[in-house]
Amino acid sequence: MPALWLLIVGAAAGFIATRLMGRETDILTTIAIGMAGALIGGLVLRALIAIGGALAGLVGAILGALLLLWLWDRYGRK
Repeated sequence: MPALWLLIVGAAAGFIATRLMGRETDILTTIAIGMAGALIGGLVLRALIAIGGALAGLVGAILGALLLLWLWDRYGRK
């Protein structure tokens, strides 16, 4: 069940992050960005998750995905 939840949260976070950053990506890339963002956000915002619950997890996943996309734009495309 946790893997399914990571897939669902990753897809949602990736979709929201790519739209906020003005990106058009395919579904697998969107999910991968969201899942990576969820991992990054989970590490950075572990305390917030403990306090705020699942909504904080989604916020952390979106922030992590946004950070990943920003790093990709900043350092990945040269």
